[in-house]
Amino acid sequence: MDHYEALYREYNRLLEEDIGIAVPASTSVRVIPRKGNMVVYAIQRKLPSASICNAVIRRLDDESAVALVLRILAETEHVWRFNASGGPVTIGFDGQISNWALRNYGGGEPPAIDSGTELFYFDTSTPLITRHGIEELNPDLFLRSAPSFLLWLIKWFFLKGVMTRYYDPHLITVDLIANFYKEQRPELIPALVESVNRFFTADARACAIRPVTVEEVRSYYREDAMIWRLFLALRKFDRFLHERVLHKPYVFILPGTIRR
Repeated sequence: MDHYEALYREYNRLLEEDIGIAVPASTSVRVIPRKGNMVVYAIQRKLPSASICNAVIRRLDDESAVALVLRILAETEHVWRFNASGGPVTIGFDGQISNWALRNYGGGEPPAIDSGTELFYFDTSTPLITRHGIEELNPDLFLRSAPSFLLWLIKWFFLKGVMTRYYDPHLITVDLIANFYKEQRPELIPALVESVNRFFTADARACAIRPVTVEEVRSYYREDAMIWRLFLALRKFDRFLHERVLHKPYVFILPGTIRR
């Protein structure tokens, strides 16, 4: 736990001080029960729910929603440039729409989106950091909530791919655009692909990112949605085994119904 907490603090510091991406004020707290597992909570300053960008895009017209994605990519490019600078440290980054919030917006009239729009990035509880090419975060942390009967399969087939994709600018962007299926705005995807590819060849030209295609986004989302549906179903089965068969507590909180 000491190692995780140190990584969590370093990740937030790197983002804010070295890279220049604003993150909410945060800390970590340990809960040590008399019985059971110690728990470490990553705590952040609460942001208004209306400011979270997957809620914001439901209030924006098409042009403004595309502008918001380009604004997010402009921030994310700071991470890519940091990683490409040749230093000993690189960081993984999950740039999907629901990990960003508008600063100084609490709801009301849809906000104007332009190059001066200020953002918070708040998905910092999975501090992916490599040092001299070696991942600092223990990958077994990803497996704590996985059904025990699937650990070998997940470790073999999926874990490396899941962790490494957050270091790949192309895949980060594909994932960001694919979010618009889940967020019920799939009609924007062709315009997003076109705008993102222009961004790659202009503002982010130095990053040398290969173009995105609509078909690639569609295929990625279908595969990703299928994997997470299956994983959630297996976790529910694991909860049933713990509570009804083994009569042991199931210590993880499962998400509710996710509309896709």
